[in-house]
Amino acid sequence: MKKSHLLRNPIHLLAVGFGSGLAPKAPGTFGTLAAIPLVWLAQQSGNVGYLVLTLLVVIAGIGICSYTAKAMGEHDSPAIVWDEIAGYMVAFIGLPWSWQNLVLAFVLFRLLDITKPGPIGWCDRKLQGGLGIMADDVVAGVATGLTLQLGYVILNLFH
Repeated sequence: MKKSHLLRNPIHLLAVGFGSGLAPKAPGTFGTLAAIPLVWLAQQSGNVGYLVLTLLVVIAGIGICSYTAKAMGEHDSPAIVWDEIAGYMVAFIGLPWSWQNLVLAFVLFRLLDITKPGPIGWCDRKLQGGLGIMADDVVAGVATGLTLQLGYVILNLFH
């Protein structure tokens, strides 16, 4: 499938992270970068609004990723980065917006998404279709968010 077709179809445009997934190197990293303004915008809706928007991104992502993967003829093309966007949004559930959280969540999420330890790797290997594309990144987002939350709890114990 031609890249220009991916950018003309609104569902494919979402799947490739508004074009960020078409980067020739490290498309997942560029997809995560594309998530940053979305996280900021979504956080403007408050905690409940952020949670609802994140759930919508995750649930819609199953269909979005499945549709584009089928059109591309490839299960989990590196160009499909909606899963990174969703995973990064999941990482920010309950986290306030700050440059520290932005950087820490970015680095930890990318590390977990690339190395795929434990249940993240299991999801990547065992689940198929749109759910399979989305699940490992959502689990990486949960692990990122929980790790950062735990880190803040531990830091607060010593202050």
